[in-house]
Amino acid sequence: MRVAQYYSNKDIRLEEMAVPAIGPGELLVKIFASGICGSDVMEWYRRHKAPLVLGHEIAGEVVAAGAGVTAFSAGDRIAATHHVPCFTCHYCRGGHETACDTLLSGTHFDPGGFCEYVRLPAINVERGTWKIPETVSYDEATFVEPLACVLRGQVKAGLRPAQSVLVLGSGISGVLHISLARALGAGLIVATDASEKRLQAALRFGAEYAFPAAENIPALFREQNNGYGADLVLVCAGAVPAIEQALQAVERGGTIVLFAPTMAGVTIPLSVNDLFWRRDVTVTTSYAGSPADCVQALELIRLRRLPLADMITHRFGLADTGAGFRLVEQADTSIKVIIRPQE
Repeated sequence: MRVAQYYSNKDIRLEEMAVPAIGPGELLVKIFASGICGSDVMEWYRRHKAPLVLGHEIAGEVVAAGAGVTAFSAGDRIAATHHVPCFTCHYCRGGHETACDTLLSGTHFDPGGFCEYVRLPAINVERGTWKIPETVSYDEATFVEPLACVLRGQVKAGLRPAQSVLVLGSGISGVLHISLARALGAGLIVATDASEKRLQAALRFGAEYAFPAAENIPALFREQNNGYGADLVLVCAGAVPAIEQALQAVERGGTIVLFAPTMAGVTIPLSVNDLFWRRDVTVTTSYAGSPADCVQALELIRLRRLPLADMITHRFGLADTGAGFRLVEQADTSIKVIIRPQE
C-alpha cells in the first residue's frame, strides 16, 4: 500500500509499505479521509521520531475484523481515536482520563492515517471506534477527535450560557472553539489572529468581533464587553504574547484555558498577587479527549450543530500530503486540510 512517510515538515515521501496484518480483536480499515492536525506540523516534537507515518484524525471503511470482534464488520463506516485510556487507574477513576498512562504512552494506529490501510489495535476497537452515521461524510467524521478535544476544554472550563469568551488564535482549534461556544450558548465571543484571512474565518464561524493579535486585545475586549474582561479565555496559539494577553484580559473570577502547546522549554512569569490573590482567576490546561468526549462530539456532528464542512479549505490526495503539511505550517492560508488516501 502507499503511505506518506514523514521525515520533516518539508520532506514527506510517498512510499510503499505492506498492508498490516490484523489479529484477534483488531480491525483493518481502508482510510478515506484523514485530517492534518496542528500537532502534526510541530517539527520539534515530531522530527526526532522520524521516519514515521502520521495522521490520527481518521475515517474509513472496515475491510476485515479479527476474531472476537462483534461490534463491527466489513463494510462499516467508522471513525476512531488513537487516544484511549485504561479506565481503571488512579487518573481515570478521578475523571482525568487524558492523564492516563495508557493514553499517554500511545495506543496508536498501525501505521498513522496518512496511508491507504490502517490496523486498529484491539484496545482502540473496544474503546475508541464508532460507526459513522449515514448522514455524515468521511471528511466530516475526521472532526470527531479534534472536536472532542475542544469540547473537553470547554466543559473543563465550565462554560456557562451568556458568558463572554475570548479566543486567542483562529486556526482550526480556534474556530472550533468559537463555533462550539456559540452552539453551547456563550455570550460575547471575540477572536484574534495575526492573519486577516483567519480573522474573517473567525467572524464566519461565530465571533462577534475579530481583532489583529498585535492590537491591545485586553482593552479592545473590554470596550465591547461593558468594561469587563473575559469570563473565559481560550489560548489557541502557542505564542508567549498570546498567553500574556490572556493574563491581562481575563476578568475577576474568570478562567484561562491553555489549549495550545508552546515550543519546547518555554516558560512564562506569573504574578501570584496580580493574577490570583483577590481575583479568583483559574488557569488550567486541556489535553486530548476521552472516549466519552468523542461520543458527544460525534453526536454534535450528526446533528450539524457546527458547520464543519465549511471549515475544510483544502483536500489533497495521498501523493500531495507534503503540500497539505506546508499549508498547515504556513498557518495563514488554510483552516482545515484533509488528506484523502484513496485518491
